[in-house]
Amino acid sequence: MSLPKHILPTTVVGSYPQPEWLVDRALLSKSVPRTRMHEMWRIPEDRLEEAQNDATVVAIRDMERAGIDIVTDGEIRRESYSNRFATALEGIDADNPAMIVARTGNKTTPVPRVVGKVRRARPIELSDMEFLRRNTDRAAKITLPGPFTMSQQAKNEFYNDEEELAMAFAEAVNEEALDLQKAGADVIQLDEPWVRNNPEVAKRYAVKAINRALKGITVPTVVHLCFGYAAVVPGSTKPTGYSFLSELADTTANQISIEAAQPKLDLGVLKDLSSKTIMLGVLDLGNPEIESVETVAGRIRNGLKYVAAERLVPAPDCGMKYMPRHIAFGKLKAMSDAAAIVRKEIS
Repeated sequence: MSLPKHILPTTVVGSYPQPEWLVDRALLSKSVPRTRMHEMWRIPEDRLEEAQNDATVVAIRDMERAGIDIVTDGEIRRESYSNRFATALEGIDADNPAMIVARTGNKTTPVPRVVGKVRRARPIELSDMEFLRRNTDRAAKITLPGPFTMSQQAKNEFYNDEEELAMAFAEAVNEEALDLQKAGADVIQLDEPWVRNNPEVAKRYAVKAINRALKGITVPTVVHLCFGYAAVVPGSTKPTGYSFLSELADTTANQISIEAAQPKLDLGVLKDLSSKTIMLGVLDLGNPEIESVETVAGRIRNGLKYVAAERLVPAPDCGMKYMPRHIAFGKLKAMSDAAAIVRKEIS
């Protein structure tokens, strides 16, 4: 497939709500798991793949019906955006996790332990991409957890330092990305929310790790960063600016995806990314209401004050997996309709 030719193509960050019949959404709502959470699935293991396939088709069709130009598989098979890939690598012990204190300092989180050389022994998301490609004729994007973020979500008990660990993750991500590209991915996205959680460390080697992960990828690439899922991180606690953003100008990624609607981000920061296409968050996922088309159109117009139309891709702030499905669909439809209105205004 090829990417849409029109300006302001719409997309999603990655995830779409998983159906209640597939996952225990109450259990899911309590955390963003770093280790596996098998108990989240409602379907017996011998029937789980078929059920996940069915739910993935529903997610793809919802995105298509909403008018999304660049669709994903909704990350329906994942317990979180990162844990399925991270825990499938060699050198990772996810069954005997370490407990680390969360950045908020008030609770501990189980994370995988790195006990040996991190290596990708087999494809992990390849069949997901092949399934997505078979089930849509739209441009298709697939997401991977970024190497810096994975290195921050694990306990290093093997490598000399964290940079060495991040570079090992980058190599594994790169091997996977090259296979996903061959399988027909039109866009490949790395999710790197932790660069802004730990900006001083990120400034030392995050760009180097991201560039290693994207080596040899010729389709458009995206780096996504955000302030955390709206269901987990309230909007009132979100800053209005990123502590790590201009540094991403030095990545080889074509696009930078940022959360902007809920935190009411000052878009003046985008001047530091003038060489990049901006995937701009124009849907506030902390708002339980479906925004009006005019509200979303206003956010797109605001983005156009700072970014040329040829470099702007409207998107939700973040993944949508924690939302009620009818709300997620309504928000995507409002975004598609808003993009169409603004497209007419400027063409």
